[in-house]
Parts: sequence; structure tokens; C-alpha cells
Amino acid sequence: MTQEEIVKILKVGVLLSYERDLNRLLEEILACLMDLAHCDAGTLYLLDGDALRFKIMRNDTLQTYDGGDGKDPDLPPVPLRRENVCALSIIEDRTVRIEDVYTSTECDFSGAARYDAITGYHTQSMLVVPLRNRQGQKLGVIQLLNALDRDGNICAFTEDNALMLESVGSQAAITIQNVRYIEEIKDLFQSFVRVMSSAVDERTPYNGSHTRHMVAYGERFLDYLNRLARARGEPERFVGDRREELLLSVWLHDIGKLVIPLGIMNKEGRMTPKQYTDFVHRMQVIRLRAEIDELKGKLTAEERQELVRQTHEAEELIAVCNSAGVLSENRVAALDVLAARTYEAEDGTFRPWLPPEEHRMMDIRKGTLSDEERAVMQDHVVVTSKLLGEINFPGEYAHVRDWASMHHEFLDGSGYPHGLRGEQIPVEVRIVTILDIFDALTADDRPYKPGIPVEKALVILDGMANREGKLDPELTRLFIESRCWEQEGAP
Repeated sequence: MTQEEIVKILKVGVLLSYERDLNRLLEEILACLMDLAHCDAGTLYLLDGDALRFKIMRNDTLQTYDGGDGKDPDLPPVPLRRENVCALSIIEDRTVRIEDVYTSTECDFSGAARYDAITGYHTQSMLVVPLRNRQGQKLGVIQLLNALDRDGNICAFTEDNALMLESVGSQAAITIQNVRYIEEIKDLFQSFVRVMSSAVDERTPYNGSHTRHMVAYGERFLDYLNRLARARGEPERFVGDRREELLLSVWLHDIGKLVIPLGIMNKEGRMTPKQYTDFVHRMQVIRLRAEIDELKGKLTAEERQELVRQTHEAEELIAVCNSAGVLSENRVAALDVLAARTYEAEDGTFRPWLPPEEHRMMDIRKGTLSDEERAVMQDHVVVTSKLLGEINFPGEYAHVRDWASMHHEFLDGSGYPHGLRGEQIPVEVRIVTILDIFDALTADDRPYKPGIPVEKALVILDGMANREGKLDPELTRLFIESRCWEQEGAP
């Protein structure tokens, strides 16, 4: 073994020690093994059930490179039958070395002949090495074609080639298995995250698709930002672990709502259901008392009818105001008048038509939550931070807790829970905040308001960015420009 070959093997070892992306790993393994064997073409297969699936293909003469983008080559899998040389290698767990496929009788090489006829390539020498891990588990096969001598002529693969590739292939198989284990653990973790997020949505009939919408919009928006970066010749910012970390933050941003009382989460009106029922019952009592007073001669028929009319008007006022998104000054004044009215109860005491606590709830100018209820609702971000603090996130997900629990912070410091401002808010959080606000504005399943048209929501986002200083102006502009909510498959 030459000094140059030793150096190449050491470089392969370094590669195998740090690469954790399976597609890039497979591509690099094949490239390194082709370099070690000094050959012209190669294919890496992975075992899938009772067949070998093409994962990476490379042919330097034809300048074809397939599979490195994570999409498998569009070729049928190779059945595990001994007539197929790559299948023979993994079935018998041995290296197969062929000097000339056109004169060999060991396997059926008609497929290679058809490939040559179609492409004009000439397949001659071949080396096939099985991949297996420490436990002897078979993982796949590496097939190399056309070893080249120093003058670039096709020659046979040597025994030394086979020994080197068997050694490196064994290391590669272990790394492939480890990377697969890591991916399986990540998939399990992400499945758990999606389940927990769904648990939040399933607690209430309202807002049930909020997180899924945000993730879908977020994926497309990040893709858009990456495309812009590529067009400018700049590195893509939201790929790999950073992309996964941001999307995990979206999935988990509302996890704290698991502990928010449903009476607040599902509150459709300013009054609680009990308060509303009590008010309607009180109007019925007033009407019944009026009938009694008419019978006793305390009220004329006209006075009773007028009182009945007024109670129905009061019920209509409460019904309208209870579910209104915003209370006008006229309605606030009408509620004040209603709260000042009294009626005589059965015990002779005079009681308000609209008692102070009900009046206080009806006096909520925007939305359905009182200050106390809103404080409980806003506390979900604090709970999110606490819950996620109990999870030992690996290094590549180290920011998930902070990013998920900061999505209600605004650049001008008016957000919560910490009133962060400016550069204290990472760009990832700014993105999550835009996604959250957009879906909240356009959602048609909120208990306290109807959804608004998309274009109106975009005007509001623009105003929050450029007039109020709450959102990142450039990210807001790019979000609007991306139209990520209306692409194919949008929820």
C-alpha cells in the first residue's frame, strides 16, 4: 500500500467520523472508494427487504451523477438473486472481482450490456464489495466499474484494491448504521413533538389547525428565503439542523397551552357561559315579575309590555356585544345604561339588570378575555419555556426552548413575557412571530373573532412592521412577497 493510499484511507476515516447527513455520507463514501480504487464509475446500493435499491450512481466518463440530491435514482430495485452480481455479493457475503464482464460466466451481465448499448459506455472490470456492520448485519453493496491504470486505460481491479475497499467498506457500513440510528431517533423525537403539538390543538375545537398551518407556511417561506440566497450567490441560511431547529420551535411554540383552562381557551364571548345564562334567566324573572305586578295592579298592561320590550332589547344588546370583536363607544354607553337599571326582586330588594361582575366582563373593549384571563392566556409562553426546559435537547436543537417561548416578543419591546426588543430577538423568532400573527389573523376557527381576508391581514402585518415597529420590516416584506400560504398543497 502506497503512502498516498494510506493518506486517502485516513481522509475517509475522518469523513466517516463527522458526516451525519445520510445522503451526503453515501455520496462521499462512493466518491472516496472510487478515488481509492482509481476507477471510472460506481454504484452504491442499500438493502431494502428482499431487494437492493439504487442510492448513489456516478460515472465520470458519461458525467452522470444521480442520487446525491437525496432522491433515489429512477431505476427498479435489484432482486436478491444470484444471477445479479451485486445480489450475489451480499447473499454470499463476499467480494466479487470480475476482470471482464463480457467474458465472465459467474453472473448474468446482460444488464451491463444493455446499459452500454444505450449509453455508448463500455463496462469491463468490476469490483463488488458487501457492506456489513460489526454485528454482521448486511446493509448494502458498493459496485465499482472500470479500474484505470496510470495511463487512463481500463484494467482489472487488484487484490490490494479489494482489501482496501473491504476495510473502508466495513467502516462505512458502521457509520451508515449509526447515521440511520440517529435519523430514527430524530424521527421518533419529531413524531413525539408532532403528537404533543396535536394534543394542544385537540384540546379545543377552536384553533385546531393553527400549528400545522404555521409549519406548512414556514417550510415554504424558508424554501423561498433559500432560493433568494442561491440567486444572489449566497449560502442558504435555513438548511439542515438550523431548518429543523426552527420548525421544531414552530411545532412546540404553543405547548404551554396544555395547562391553560379550557374555560379561557374556548371562551367565545365576554361573559362566561354561566354569566350569560344567569343574565337571560334574570330577564325572564323581570318579565314574570312584571306579569305579577300587572295582576296586582302595580303596572298597567302598556307598562308591562314596555318593560317586556326593554328586556328583549337588553338580551339583544348583550348577545351582540358578547360576541363582537370590538365594542363601539355607543354600545359601551348602552351597556352602562343597562348596568344602572334595577328591578325589584322577590325579597323586596332592588337588584341591577347587569350586575357589576357581568358589566366588567361586558366592558372588555377588544376580544373576549378580561385582563386576568388574558394574563393566564399569555402565561402559556412561560409554561412553554418551563416544559421545554425539562427536555434535554441535543446541541443541534439547543435554541428550540428559547425560540418557541419568545414568539410573542416584539421589536419595539411591547411584547411578552420579557419585553425584549431589537437585537435581543433572534431572526428565527421574528419568523415564528410573523407566521403566528398571520395565521391568527386569517384563521376562521377562533372563538373570539371571525377570520379576516388575507389581503387585509397583510396590510395589518405591514403596519405592524413599518408603522408600529413591532415586526421585522424586511422579513415581513419577504413573507408577503413569498405568498407561501397559497402555494400548491396549502392547508
